[in-house]
Amino acid sequence: MIRHLRATAVGARLLAGFGAASPALAQKQGSILKVYHRDSPASMSILEEATISTVFPMMGVFNNLVVYDQHVKQNSLQSILPDLATSWESSEDGTQLSFKLREGVKWHDGRPFTAKDVACTWELLLGKAPEKLRTNPRKIWYHNVESVTSNGDSEAVFHLKRPQPELIALLASGYSPVYPCHISPRDMRTHPVGTGPFKFSEFKPNERITVTRNADYWKTGRPYLDGIEYTIIPNRSTALLAFEAGKFDLTFPDEVTIPLMKEVKSQAPEAICEVRPTNVSTNVLVDRDKPPFDNPDIRRALALAIDHKSFIDILAEGQGDIGGAMLPPPAGVLGMPPEVLQTVVGYSVDVEKNRGEARTIMGKLGYGPEKRLNIKVSTRNIATYRDPAVILIDQLKEIYIDGELDTIETANWFSKIARKDYQLGLNVTGSAVDDPDQQFYENYACGSERNYTGYCNPELQQLFDRQSLEADQQKRKALVWEIDKKLQEDVARPIISHNRGGTCWQPQLKGLTLMVNSIFNGNRFEDLWLDR
Repeated sequence: MIRHLRATAVGARLLAGFGAASPALAQKQGSILKVYHRDSPASMSILEEATISTVFPMMGVFNNLVVYDQHVKQNSLQSILPDLATSWESSEDGTQLSFKLREGVKWHDGRPFTAKDVACTWELLLGKAPEKLRTNPRKIWYHNVESVTSNGDSEAVFHLKRPQPELIALLASGYSPVYPCHISPRDMRTHPVGTGPFKFSEFKPNERITVTRNADYWKTGRPYLDGIEYTIIPNRSTALLAFEAGKFDLTFPDEVTIPLMKEVKSQAPEAICEVRPTNVSTNVLVDRDKPPFDNPDIRRALALAIDHKSFIDILAEGQGDIGGAMLPPPAGVLGMPPEVLQTVVGYSVDVEKNRGEARTIMGKLGYGPEKRLNIKVSTRNIATYRDPAVILIDQLKEIYIDGELDTIETANWFSKIARKDYQLGLNVTGSAVDDPDQQFYENYACGSERNYTGYCNPELQQLFDRQSLEADQQKRKALVWEIDKKLQEDVARPIISHNRGGTCWQPQLKGLTLMVNSIFNGNRFEDLWLDR
């Protein structure tokens, strides 16, 4: 493990040096990047929020210990670069991960960054700090971290309960910024202070978010932009019309559907548009503790009723992927291939046979054409949630379930599902890291804050730990497939589809790379510039 991490660190330093030397000498300093934002997030605190709506505008305010290379499309261990850390090393037994830290870095308020800030951040995440995060959606990411200590000002050490080869992948995510010790979690919600290329300027709910250039950024010459303005426009058609008229340089990531992309290219033919796998799944939340979905037979009928392909055909003209919990290949590294997926309940291509079995189950429970099950289907009140929720309601009619759409505003959505205040929920879940150490523990582990269905299988969780320990990637893949198959058969959180989304930008925007296996990790924006 030591050799692996040392090699990764050395390779990362080489990549960092190459990245600094390779761009052409055409970058222009200055200009304000104008972006439309899809909705108004609950706060500006990345550690407390569970949505791209916060990470997208705020990632550039912060730095991580390590970060995924912003110009490599697929996140992997090989694309991890130093950030606030300059190197990292594991102990012989794999239970300590030490980071040498960059010196001379300052917080936006002028205070020096030290290893104590790293320790404070993970004390917050582990729930051991005097002050508490209001919500802590990624506490489960660090269940294997016993503590984080500082060794002087320039070294931070993660003490692990057991070896975890992929922990470094979690630390590289946009969801893993380092917070300052001297600012309270309360203040970070409204006026975050970071060390990143941009300083937070303003958040006016339902209007705009703005950040400005950090002239004292530790990376010389960055950022190129003077600032970024995020204008909040919940109506997607209104936002796209403004983009087509040239009022915005960039759309909100992956919000341009395949059908709408045709409109964009028709009205703004000079625009550059790209469709990518996003590692975002459309899925169904099931309150398995209360009637009617406390009945495992009704949950099985629900899984059998879903026609995965029709969602993709209707919403994305066939551009999407069918898979289990993990992102399917080729974009996903550890997802089940089609031949394995076909053996899982609800994933057979014979939809009518599946629904016939579902109707039989419902009939045995007393439901049928004359006695239908009435439920509410709750979802977030934005198009990427509402549209598939309407399709789900239509499909459930085929098995004698009538759903009523219940739309919830973004500021209330995550708190609502966290307290399980729903019967059935249509959710869109983004995976920050294409790795089961994030996906399995966050969404399916007993007691996880983001395990919104309350699914808990202690025996399966032992397999979570086995795959996390496994350094041999082929053996790990076999374990991951076994786990994923069981999650689908247990109807833990039925996965409808893995989405692809479109992002468009004006030709004057340069330096943008869209990552194919996460929408959360590529929003630093320090290398973007505008050729105006």
